[in-house]
Amino acid sequence: MTLKGSARRNLLLAAIGLLAALAGLAYWRYDRRFVSTDDAYIGAHVIRIAAQIPGAIRTVDVRDSQEVRAGQLLFTIESRPYVLKVREAQALLAQARGALRSAQARLQAARAGALQSSIELGNAEHMFQRTATLAARHYVSQQALDNARAQLARIRAGAALSEARLRESEITLRKKEGVPARIRAAKAELAAAELDLSYTRVSAPSTGIISNLNLRPGSIVTPLVPLFALVEQGDYWVNANFKETDIEHIRDGDPAKIDVDMYPGHTFRGRVESISGAAGTAFSLLPPENATGNWVKVTQRVPVRIHVLNPDPRYPLRVGTSASVTVRVLR
Repeated sequence: MTLKGSARRNLLLAAIGLLAALAGLAYWRYDRRFVSTDDAYIGAHVIRIAAQIPGAIRTVDVRDSQEVRAGQLLFTIESRPYVLKVREAQALLAQARGALRSAQARLQAARAGALQSSIELGNAEHMFQRTATLAARHYVSQQALDNARAQLARIRAGAALSEARLRESEITLRKKEGVPARIRAAKAELAAAELDLSYTRVSAPSTGIISNLNLRPGSIVTPLVPLFALVEQGDYWVNANFKETDIEHIRDGDPAKIDVDMYPGHTFRGRVESISGAAGTAFSLLPPENATGNWVKVTQRVPVRIHVLNPDPRYPLRVGTSASVTVRVLR
C-alpha cells in the first residue's frame, strides 16, 4: 500500500513537472513571438495655424475643441489696408500701360504723317517737272512755274517736319524701353497685393480638431507666429518605446494589437511602420554621458512607430494619451 502511494505521488509529481515544462516552453515560444510594452502614446499630425500677414483679427469663426472640415473658414484679418494696396497696384499698372500705349500711338501717327508727306512730295516733284517742261516750251506762263516751285518747296519743308517728328517719336519710344519692365513690375506688385488680400481669410488646411485656441477679435497677429493648433483626424499612430532587448526580431510590417487606456474594452489593430535609428535618450536635451567613472548600465528604450489600421469614430483617439502595444513577431 505504501509502495502504491509512493508511485502515485511520483507519477503526480512527474505530471506536474511535465506540465510546468510544457507551460515554460509555451511561454518561451509566446515570449519570442509576442513583444509588449505599456510605454506607448498616441500620435497624429498637428498643424500649427499662423497668419501670413500682420493685422488685426476681424472675426474668429471657430471655437476651441471644434471639429472643422478642410477649407472651412477659421478667422479673418482686417482687409481694408490690403484692399487699398490692391487698388494702388492696379492704378500703377494702368499708368504704366497707358504710358506705353500713348508712346506707341504717337509713333504710329508720326509714321502715318511721314508716309503721307512722302507721297505728297513725290507728287509735287512730278508736278514741278511737268510744269518746268511745259514752261520751257512756252506752253505755261513763268508764273505757273514759280507757283509749282513754291509748292514743291512747301511740301519738302512739310516732309522734313514729318520726318523730324517721326525721329522724335522713335527716340521717345526708345526712352520708354523701361516701360515694359515697369509693366512687369506693376503686375508683380498687383499679384503680391492680391495674394496678401487672400491671406486675410484663413481656412483649415485639413479636417481636424481645433486645440489651444485663445484668439479674439481685435487681437494683433504677427506673420508666421503660431496662434493655435489643428490636430488632423483619420491618420493616427502609436509611438511605442520598446526595451532594446526586445526589438531584435521586430520588423516593419509586423502586426500589432493596441489597447488604449481611454477605452479598456476596445482593441485597435496596428502595423509596425518604422523603427527609430537611435534610442530615445539620444535626442534628449541632456543625453547621458557614459564615459564617466560612475557609469551605470541602464536598459535603453527604442521608439517604434505603429500605424493604427482601424481608427473608429466611436472611439476618438487623443494625441498624447497612453496605450499598451503587443507586436506579433513574424520572423
